Amino acid sequence: MAAQMAVNSGASLWGPLKELWETVEGAIWRKQPESVHLLDLQLKKHKPHFLSLFKNPAKSAEQRDKVQKASTEGIAIQGQQGARHLPEQLLTEAFILSDLFDLGELAALELLLAGEHQQPHFPGLTRGLVAVLLYWDGKRCVANSLRSLIQSRHGKTFTLDLSAELVNLTTRFTDELMSQGLTRQILNLVSQISVTGEFEKLQKERGLGNEKHRKEVSDLIKECRQSLAECLFAWTCQSPLSKDDTLALIGHLENVTAEADGSLDSVNLALVMALLYCLDVSFLEQGTEDREDLLQALPLLTDKHYVSAIHTRLLEGPAWKIPGLQALVRLTWALSLRALSQLPQGSALVEFTEADEALTEQALQGNVFLFLTKGILGCEGFVQEEFYVRRLHALITDFLALMPMRVKQLRNRADEDARLIHMTLQMGSEPPSSLRKDLEHLMILIGEFYSKDPFGLELALEFWCPTESLQHTSLTGSYLGVSLQRPPHKQVVLSKFVRQMGDLLPATLYIPYLCMLKGLSNGPQCSHYCFSLLKSNGAPHGENLQGAVSGSPVSWEHFFHSLMMYHENLRRDVPSADASHYRHPPIRGITQRELEGLTSFLQLLTTIITWSENARLALCEHPQWTPVVVVLGLLQCSVQPALKAELLRTLAAFGKSPEIAASLWQSLEYTQILQTVRAPGQKQAAGIEVELNEIESNCEEYPLTRAFCHLISTLVESALPVNLGAGLRPPGFQPYLTFLRDAVFLPFPTRAYRRPAEKWEVAEAVLEVFHKLLQDYEPQPADFLQEMVEIQGEQVPAYKPPGYTLMFHLLNDSPTLSLCLSLLEEGVRQLDTYAPFPGKKQLESAVLHCLCLLDLALQKEVVFMDLLRESQTSLLVCPLEQLLQGVSAQSRRADHIINIARYLYHSSSNPEAAFQSAKILRHIARYPNIQTRLVGDFTHDPAVSEKLMAGFVECLDNEEAQEGVEKGDVSEPEKCVARIRHETQIHILNLLITSLELKSPNLALYLLGYEVKKPVSSTNLQDPGVLGCPRSCLHAILSLLQRGSERRSGPLLTQQAPHLAELCYQVIYLLCACSETSGPTMRYLRTSQDFLYSHLQHLPFDLPGNEIAALSQMSWLMKTAAIELRVTSLNRQRSHTQRLLNLLLDDQPHIQHTADGETGMEEESRSVSGFLHFDTVSKVRRKLLSVLDAINFSQEVPELLQLDFFERTQIEQVISNCEHVNEQGHTVCNVKLLHRVLVAEVNALQGMAAIGQRPLLMEEVNSILQQVVERNRVRRSLNAKRHALQSWRSLVETLLTACPAELIPPDQRQLIIRDLLLDLHDKVLSEDAAVELMPVVAGAVFTLTAHLSQSILSEHQQGAGLEGGASSGFASIANSALHLILRKLLDFILCTGGGFQRLRAHLYGSLLYYLQIAQKPEEPDTLQTGVSMWERLTAPEDGFSKLQRENLAIIDSYGTALMEVVCRDACDGHEIGRMLALSVLDRILSIDRQGQWLLYMCNSGYLRVLVESLRQDDTALQTLLTPQPPLLKPLYIYESKMALLTRVAKTAQGAVELLRFGLVAQLAECQVFHMLPESDSLRVFGQRDPSGFIPSPPERYRQILLPALRLLQVILTSTTTHHQQGAAQVLQWLIVHSDTIQSILRCQNLSMGALQELSLLTAIISKTALPVALEMGQEVSSAALLEFQGHIGRFQRQSLSLLVRLAGAERIRILKLLEESVAPGDPAEKREEMELAMQQICANIMEYCQTLLLQSSADAQFTVCLFSPSASEPADLTVPSVSRVPSLGLVLFLLKNSATDFFRYHDSHSQSLGKLQRLEQLAPEELKELCQALVSSSGGVEKIPSVQKSVLAKRRLVQLINNRAKLLALCSYIIETSLFVLWRHLEYYLVYCTPSDPKDALLPGYRDVSGGRGLGLSRVSHQDLEQLHSEVTSGFNEPLQRKLLEVESLYSKTHSRHTFIQALTRRIRGLVRQAKS
Repeated sequence: MAAQMAVNSGASLWGPLKELWETVEGAIWRKQPESVHLLDLQLKKHKPHFLSLFKNPAKSAEQRDKVQKASTEGIAIQGQQGARHLPEQLLTEAFILSDLFDLGELAALELLLAGEHQQPHFPGLTRGLVAVLLYWDGKRCVANSLRSLIQSRHGKTFTLDLSAELVNLTTRFTDELMSQGLTRQILNLVSQISVTGEFEKLQKERGLGNEKHRKEVSDLIKECRQSLAECLFAWTCQSPLSKDDTLALIGHLENVTAEADGSLDSVNLALVMALLYCLDVSFLEQGTEDREDLLQALPLLTDKHYVSAIHTRLLEGPAWKIPGLQALVRLTWALSLRALSQLPQGSALVEFTEADEALTEQALQGNVFLFLTKGILGCEGFVQEEFYVRRLHALITDFLALMPMRVKQLRNRADEDARLIHMTLQMGSEPPSSLRKDLEHLMILIGEFYSKDPFGLELALEFWCPTESLQHTSLTGSYLGVSLQRPPHKQVVLSKFVRQMGDLLPATLYIPYLCMLKGLSNGPQCSHYCFSLLKSNGAPHGENLQGAVSGSPVSWEHFFHSLMMYHENLRRDVPSADASHYRHPPIRGITQRELEGLTSFLQLLTTIITWSENARLALCEHPQWTPVVVVLGLLQCSVQPALKAELLRTLAAFGKSPEIAASLWQSLEYTQILQTVRAPGQKQAAGIEVELNEIESNCEEYPLTRAFCHLISTLVESALPVNLGAGLRPPGFQPYLTFLRDAVFLPFPTRAYRRPAEKWEVAEAVLEVFHKLLQDYEPQPADFLQEMVEIQGEQVPAYKPPGYTLMFHLLNDSPTLSLCLSLLEEGVRQLDTYAPFPGKKQLESAVLHCLCLLDLALQKEVVFMDLLRESQTSLLVCPLEQLLQGVSAQSRRADHIINIARYLYHSSSNPEAAFQSAKILRHIARYPNIQTRLVGDFTHDPAVSEKLMAGFVECLDNEEAQEGVEKGDVSEPEKCVARIRHETQIHILNLLITSLELKSPNLALYLLGYEVKKPVSSTNLQDPGVLGCPRSCLHAILSLLQRGSERRSGPLLTQQAPHLAELCYQVIYLLCACSETSGPTMRYLRTSQDFLYSHLQHLPFDLPGNEIAALSQMSWLMKTAAIELRVTSLNRQRSHTQRLLNLLLDDQPHIQHTADGETGMEEESRSVSGFLHFDTVSKVRRKLLSVLDAINFSQEVPELLQLDFFERTQIEQVISNCEHVNEQGHTVCNVKLLHRVLVAEVNALQGMAAIGQRPLLMEEVNSILQQVVERNRVRRSLNAKRHALQSWRSLVETLLTACPAELIPPDQRQLIIRDLLLDLHDKVLSEDAAVELMPVVAGAVFTLTAHLSQSILSEHQQGAGLEGGASSGFASIANSALHLILRKLLDFILCTGGGFQRLRAHLYGSLLYYLQIAQKPEEPDTLQTGVSMWERLTAPEDGFSKLQRENLAIIDSYGTALMEVVCRDACDGHEIGRMLALSVLDRILSIDRQGQWLLYMCNSGYLRVLVESLRQDDTALQTLLTPQPPLLKPLYIYESKMALLTRVAKTAQGAVELLRFGLVAQLAECQVFHMLPESDSLRVFGQRDPSGFIPSPPERYRQILLPALRLLQVILTSTTTHHQQGAAQVLQWLIVHSDTIQSILRCQNLSMGALQELSLLTAIISKTALPVALEMGQEVSSAALLEFQGHIGRFQRQSLSLLVRLAGAERIRILKLLEESVAPGDPAEKREEMELAMQQICANIMEYCQTLLLQSSADAQFTVCLFSPSASEPADLTVPSVSRVPSLGLVLFLLKNSATDFFRYHDSHSQSLGKLQRLEQLAPEELKELCQALVSSSGGVEKIPSVQKSVLAKRRLVQLINNRAKLLALCSYIIETSLFVLWRHLEYYLVYCTPSDPKDALLPGYRDVSGGRGLGLSRVSHQDLEQLHSEVTSGFNEPLQRKLLEVESLYSKTHSRHTFIQALTRRIRGLVRQAKS
């Protein structure tokens, strides 16, 4: 038992029933798929609820006891573990509820718990009050479900187009219920339940809350009763009730009482109609296919007892409480009997059918027609149900058709009565009181019944038989082959009735007959027939032509003649305007009876001309009748205001035609109905103003004023002539507007009203005119100029357009504006009472007009105020949004905007007002300063704040809103309301979006539930109700989006309301993207909602027919997902990130879990087998790729306009002028504006031809507009696609960049990138891909290729190696895939054609990244080159070179097309594109072994262009050297260009071509090399760029010089065969720039850059500045030769002095300086580079010395001497050397140092090698130290993951090893050259040199020997030589020699000539010994 006693927290009396109703609604009304099965389940489950309708679970002691103990022992709740303790208070409330509704204690407790749970949806109510609502809502759900089930039955009256399966199910189920006594139950419930009774019970127990709660409870109770009654009605419509049920229904109706006004209430009306349908046999006439089945089912025909029982009950039963109702039922029965008697089956019922006459007589005695008019038509629910109307129509027409004798009898009686009355009137006595008025009542009933036609059925057509004239076979009839059959008998009878009743009409029936005609002419066709009838009635017949008025009194002829007579008579009595007796009309006038007749005629006329335009024009143009003139004439006479009102309404009906309206305006002005021109000397006003102020105000009734407003409203809509009243006054509408404003609108609140509702009717009528005027107004510059017009010789100011005046009043604190605002306040106050009051509908309408006025003013004010400013008029206006912040006169508070916002709270009852309110708020929300104030106002009063929030939430939550309903669809009011509700939601969301972009606090933050008083980021979002958190707009948006997200079909909103869903997603994205709201929002979405995962799993959204919305929804969702991935990655929330990644990237299908969350046994085995065998088959598309598939890259573009009349170029110009940027930031054409411009153009055409062609012109205008609409759609579509692609791209980039790398394993990563790249390319390369999308794709391709390259390289670094993978492919990704990617990339580059250079920049970047994959990584130089050349040649090709070869083959396969594109981009265009194209060329040339590309570049002239463009670069580069940091673009392009040229120069052929194109000459002409800036040291405090990004001028200069030096060096190296030519040109360059070069060589401050410059310069000088250069067969003059010699000599001297500095004593100082100059933060590489540069310089200079020595002579005897004969250690720097020539000691010193350095480097090299080999075993400290060298920031190393650390360490070690290897090579080279130079000098000095005697100044022999080539060596003495000898002996000692030999054994063995050092050492030793001896 305990288990059954668990409490259902959803409340068994509400939750399950709500679910039942949703299922029924889904199946029957929404026709959802798969719903029949669900419905079947629900019906089985809830059958008891239907069987015991509205019966509550019974109370029981056991339950009471259990609930009692819930506070101490706790109580079990379904779906929750353990018992829950409930507070005492709750239990007390539960017992109260249990007693109140007499229901079980547990059920009461459940209701309360559900109430507590639902409380956030009902702000301001306690849980008890919510429980009351839920209780009745549950009952309502049952009643509505039952009604829907019955309505879906198969039957005789209507069908809902449902599937047969569903209909059978519901029919079976309801039949079973009916057999269990459903009718009795329903009738009992209807009697028992009453609003007052329930309210009394609730009142006792305080179960009623505020007004809104009372209204909701009473609405629910009323709806329950109504639905129950409609169940019976729906049943009898479809199938008859049984005998007992019918009698029970009759029994119930016997005791029914009427309302106060004699009408039935809607519940009883439904039951009466049920009975009428029960007794209905008219459906048998229709002859449908299932007629036989229906006959069988009809108890009237099959069951004699049934007929007998009912007949007896109706004929002889007791008197009913409402006699009229009894009469109605009797009449119905009589008609049924008459109908049955005419059927063949009816013969069996003869005994009953005879009684039909008697029954009819009884019915007529009971005044049946009067009751139908008062009791049935008077009920407001009657016209809301189509089948009520149809049944009553059948009843009336059956009476007229089936009982013609009875009708004739009624007419005869009426004729007699008329004679009687006439006689009594003649005799002057009273007419008898017992006269019956049945025919009069019948006519009035017909008139009343047909005058309302809410469903547009036009049932009255049955009364009109098309006349013979319309019927005889005209040409068209026979031509169309339509055999026109006779109309049905019934129609003939009815038509006859209408005609005969009008013949010889007695006076008493005149008004009722007109009333009947008015009803029967209601409709477009009916009005036409009625017009013809009245026209033909008046046609004079041949014999009575002599009569002035002939024909029937019911004819146009008669009517208009009478009107003219009245006019003639009354016109004589018109007093003069200023006569004092104006107020007392003359005695002779219109009697009351005449007045009624005239009124009836005018109403009939108005009805006909309102519906039929033909009638309107025909009557208006009739020459004799001239109705408009007569009516206007009567208006000037003194007749009662009521008649004048009718006359004005008639004029308004005429004014519906624009043709008539224009002339009507002039007539109005002429007759001065409203006096617009004052006669001079006239004291008081005349016309309508007097009537209003004096007559109507006294009577306290205002029909005339309302009619006048109605007339003006109609005329304003049809036509508004500009020159109205011209000639007598300033032309224009102004006097009318002034009257409406000052005499009608402003005084309306203070006037007295006999009928309270009329107050609001007046307000509504006048506001409607204002609304129309403002709606049509477009501000024009002309409105703001003060024009003058000449009136009767004097100049007076012209009137402005009425819209201008209204705007002016609304933009000032005018009485008009304050009245509008106080009306809004009054309106919201009245609505807050939730009570009906007279004029409620009109007040709501007036309020709506006010809101529309404010909205229009806000829309137009910007243009209005701009034009006002430009015109410089002295007018003061204030923006409306500021005026709305003013203080209200009534409440003394600034609450206008709050009043407007409060209409949202009433959206359920007033959707339009809520819609306008949202629109106004959205306009106001654009202003940030107002937002902040609004937040304060909204939150100031907690009660108001709660209501406002509830209003916004209620609008968003509304379930009736529907998207996609067309505006023009007026036929179905529900659809209109659904559209308005939807647009309200759209406006609210746009309001939120606008506000979120402004600073906080703003409205959006308040509405979405964030903190506005504290920092926003401190918000803690909760589910509604938790911690007192109210339900906010965020909750509403989320619940909108979450609906259906758990089902397979995905969120319902995305399909049902795509645009709304798109905005919802946008709001959520904005909340996540804004830094303040991001934290709280994402936390809430992640924890409480699991929002992103549940929505992303439904991507891509597929909305056929609304692709744009689907793309936008996905865009916002993907952007939000990208933020989520980034945030979870940063916060290390790995599980979240992993889950989203799996969702987006998995290509394995997900295993669906079974219900209990664990896979069953067979599931597991299945998945295992799937894993083993079907792995390849069962792949699914990755989510990311399927989203990409959903973006369709093709875009159909509308074809060009085909125009006949307009000029195409001009139209295109006009279209572009009408373009504007819309809210979303897209450029679209304003179609309305374009329409206005084009129509104005068409109207401006003059002449007959133009008028004739107008329809064609308008057609062309239409086609232009359609084309523009299509263009706008295409633009929106493209924008949506671009946006979706960008979002997709950002999601992909975030995935690859921001998420931790280890979450996607490298092999997977590469496959994912491969798939993405190939798909992207396939889509973008398809024929019809839109070019607008290409840039985004190119960007994505770039990122993806970068990541692919990075992934593959990191895979190699982490030791995957190429050994294992060489077979299948290069890395985890196969080579074939890489080739495919390359092909697609090149196709993409080629398909972009000539334009799109910026786009290609991305693609070149991608190509570079791609080619980087095949670049071999840096290998460590182990110095062990034991591999022979042959082994190298025959070694298998490694993966890198294989891939490179294949890449090249693919690139070559594209031939010159690709070369052309890349070369063209390299030479011209956008800077970045050029740089990248140059880099691509560089890269391809480096792998192009065949030289195809080089050949093309040379032959096609691109290389020449590149070389010659250096001159243009020169000027740009010169600007770079100014101190202010300029744009660095030219520098980057120059660097790229030099890199490419250097690449070209690396091949001999390329170098020769470059020389041929005059490259060196171009460089020599560059002025920029002359502009060497001063050294940094002078300007340490100069303007350095603080960011360090822009280099200082010396650094910039270096960036220009170094590439040039490198290029020259490469040319020298490559042009070996043409060496002389190359060297000579380079020497020329050196000489041209010799000043610069010498200052560089002399440079004191040796920074890193300076050393680089020197190392390159010395390399070039060592190869070019040689004496040989002068002897190249160039014929040069001796002067030039001397100059050359001078330059070369200077270069030699400077080189040697540089060597002194670097290798001599200064060396230590320089090294120390280097240590200091490297900042501690800098990477260690810098120091190593500097060391390398120093060694390089020394090596270069030693090479130079060696070359000089060798070139001067092959023998030592004739050699040139470069060093002085002194081998002592270089002296200290402070003592300058005596001679400027460096000594041999320097060479010896260099030799020693190099040997020492060599061993140091060698040790370091072997250590690093060792570390590299045991990288895995290195200690963490060592690893850290190695990484530190590569990571600049100190704290950075800790954060690096260990895998990455070892990769970095390995890179660092390879770097170190290779650096050391280079240093070793240089040291060994320096040692070899130094030894050679030392040996040459020693040989000369010690063997050949003859010492000079000190006395001998110049020894001729010495000169001869040295050949004059000594470098300033004046003389060498004996002493010098001896000293040299001894110094060499001591310097070049044993240890040094051993060291040198060791160097040779360690290094030179494998690298250079093996025995070179050994040989030289031996020779030097020999020389020393020889000299000694």
